[in-house]
Amino acid sequence: MSLVAKIANATGTLVVLALVVLINSDVVARNLFNDPFEGTYELVQFLMVMIVFLQLPDVIRINRLTRSDGLLAVLAERRPEIARFFARLIDAISSVFMALIAIAVWPEFLRSWDSGSFMGTPGIFTAPNWPIHLAIFCSCVLAALIFLAKAITGKRRPERLHLEESGA
Repeated sequence: MSLVAKIANATGTLVVLALVVLINSDVVARNLFNDPFEGTYELVQFLMVMIVFLQLPDVIRINRLTRSDGLLAVLAERRPEIARFFARLIDAISSVFMALIAIAVWPEFLRSWDSGSFMGTPGIFTAPNWPIHLAIFCSCVLAALIFLAKAITGKRRPERLHLEESGA
């Protein structure tokens, strides 16, 4: 699971690099040759969503997902067992929510795969919708599994996190 999350994160980083190249190339083509690339706007939208969902599981794995853990930090100092319980409960609930998102996206993936739906303007630029739905689905499944593993084991990473230092 960790290896898959790392690979997805690295792929997301490569997509960021591709996005930088695309945008810079479009700017150069637009300003020097007055000939912008067709579909840049659509590709940027597509790739931004792809980046977020490719990197999400690894962000969860290393405990860098933006959230407020102030209450857990206070609890960890006074009642570490309660803080550990709530941390595991939060991870379990997060797992359920990620699974629900995956369940909601799966029919969208199937629909876009079967119908050949696309984004963009026909005749100018089009791209299929199914890759983004598949990326969202796979990412949410992996994120749900990572949250579930954290909830079951009680292990939070990285170990130097202040909650773990205080026993949460």
